[in-house]
Amino acid sequence: MKRPLLVTCLSCLCGLTALSQSNDNSFRRSTYIKVNPTTLINELEVSIEQELNEKLSLELAVSGIYTDYPDYILAKKIDFGQKKPDISTEQFVDGRGLGFKAALRWYLFSQKDETLFRAQGTYFQTVLFFRKVFYPNEDVTLNNIKYKESADKDVYGLQLLLGRQIRKDKFIIDPYIGIGVRAKVYNYRNFNDNNGTVQANDGRLVSILPSLHLGVKLGLKM
Repeated sequence: MKRPLLVTCLSCLCGLTALSQSNDNSFRRSTYIKVNPTTLINELEVSIEQELNEKLSLELAVSGIYTDYPDYILAKKIDFGQKKPDISTEQFVDGRGLGFKAALRWYLFSQKDETLFRAQGTYFQTVLFFRKVFYPNEDVTLNNIKYKESADKDVYGLQLLLGRQIRKDKFIIDPYIGIGVRAKVYNYRNFNDNNGTVQANDGRLVSILPSLHLGVKLGLKM
């Protein structure tokens, strides 16, 4: 009678020990906050990454756009046969807006050891994004009458990125490279003089082009 009871107690003790070790070694989800210095030429982007499990994480980002000058270079200065929006240089330079991103990241190789400057692993990431840019109104005078020309832009896009996130203590370095496609929808209202008659032109231009992405994010573990 005592022997089966002893075996049962030892089995329970071993089970509790194994469960405790399993809990100690269980995955602990982390949160990271990052900035993207490679986009500072035209916007400030801040993102938050939340780990879901050892292989998957969700990343959300918001950006404040304080100039659209890079798009002016692409739309006006680089000519490879694309249509060009009827928006002035000053409107491009003074464009303001907001951007939003939602991304799902899949880590191909996870590393559990906490060694110094350990790599979080190589990852593949799909990104959906949307940007809204408002261009300032521009005054034009036709037949001694002032008119206001206005414009705005919507950008929809998909990115496929490959990168490797590296952590040293709480500091994050996240370089990436990838390709994508984006659709830009320009809406603008202009005025012109047609033989003494002022005509309003409501224009709409849709531009769909591939894109190449190369950058690095810097951040901290929360």
